[in-house]
Amino acid sequence: MVKPRKLHSLKRPKVRQSWNKYNLYNISQLRPPRLGERTGDTYFQQKWKAKGLLRAYHGEHVVERKWARMFSRRLLGVSSTSPDYLARNDGSEMARGKGFGLATPPKNAPQNKDGAATPYMQMTFAPMERRLDVAVFRAMFASSARQAAQFCIHGGVKVNGKVMPFPSYQLNPGDMFQVDPERVLYATGLPKHGTKPRRQRGQNRRAKASGEEEAVEETAAAEEEATAEEAAEQDPETTDVAAAEKQDLAPTKQEIQGLIKQAKEVLSEQKLTVAQKRRVRDFIKQSKPLLGKTGRANADPAEILEQLATMVSGLKVEDGSADAAAAAAEEEAAESSTGRKKELSVADLTPEEKDRLRELIAKEQENPHDPSKPYLTPWKPRPYMAPFAFIPQYLEVNQSICSAVYLRHPVARHGSAEVPTPYDQNTNQLAFNWYLQRK
Repeated sequence: MVKPRKLHSLKRPKVRQSWNKYNLYNISQLRPPRLGERTGDTYFQQKWKAKGLLRAYHGEHVVERKWARMFSRRLLGVSSTSPDYLARNDGSEMARGKGFGLATPPKNAPQNKDGAATPYMQMTFAPMERRLDVAVFRAMFASSARQAAQFCIHGGVKVNGKVMPFPSYQLNPGDMFQVDPERVLYATGLPKHGTKPRRQRGQNRRAKASGEEEAVEETAAAEEEATAEEAAEQDPETTDVAAAEKQDLAPTKQEIQGLIKQAKEVLSEQKLTVAQKRRVRDFIKQSKPLLGKTGRANADPAEILEQLATMVSGLKVEDGSADAAAAAAEEEAAESSTGRKKELSVADLTPEEKDRLRELIAKEQENPHDPSKPYLTPWKPRPYMAPFAFIPQYLEVNQSICSAVYLRHPVARHGSAEVPTPYDQNTNQLAFNWYLQRK
């Protein structure tokens, strides 16, 4: 059996393209690696470490040789120019005088006022952003790049109206891709098991284990009963008189089984305190030996009934809420018997209550409760992802229909680059030089 790969670690963290809570914590705590500043690493070692850090984030699910073929020396960038300047000039004056000793640009040429350089080195993994699975993750239609690739393989992603089962498909400017809304809700919504606290989940596991133990005890009691009956039939000293003296304990057995069933229903349906649940479970546990005694030949029904009465008298589950529920049930039964039932009309509500009622109805219609869904309903977004949720500028996303358009290839501008990356320019430059010498 192949051991599953551990993608997220807190001891030796490597950030990934994922909304996993451990990964989001690693991203929030990430600091610049400062390769070559504190250690005596060679230039080759610095490039190797930078390449390892960046490849862990940018397409770690892509084989290295495939990424090496995708790597491009071209680093796309644009220069911001004012519309007024473009209206007066065609750009030829920018090259005027070059090679003729003119070192100063024209006076009317646009200047970079903030003085920030264009971070071209941040564009090292720009070709990776063209992959369909990465674009689906960037559009916030999947919780990780691996999950986006799974959506593509299973036929949940369309490109220009056609199903695209290849996660490595290279998008072109103008391509529109769409993801199945149910998959998007499952990927970005809160899972069902995430609604219960850890302590409550542990209690549920223990209750399930106790239920299995109860099933084992019932099986053992049934086997003991069958063994006792078989021994009574095969006993050579049994006479007709002894058979006549044997009493029928079937009613007693049915009564005990009915009490156990009612106790289990009360335990599962009603809201009880911890002490009340403990008393009900103790009653169920103590009833099992009595259930086994009813199958014995020498059982005394009077003794069994006496013990059962003692156990029932010690079982007190009623509380104020139970009394209120019983009173409400009696009132409802009385109203149904008399045919009179109090009806609440919308006209009796205040204007504020009517507005609130309309909001609740609209909210329920927009986000209904559906237990059949694999995610929590009413739908809620996954926790911890809000500070990390962003959409790049080269994507135009419509969250209502779960579709997006790949507008253009990412480019670098003055002071910013459009390729999302958690690492600084120095680390990206080292990785670019690593792949540059191998191209």
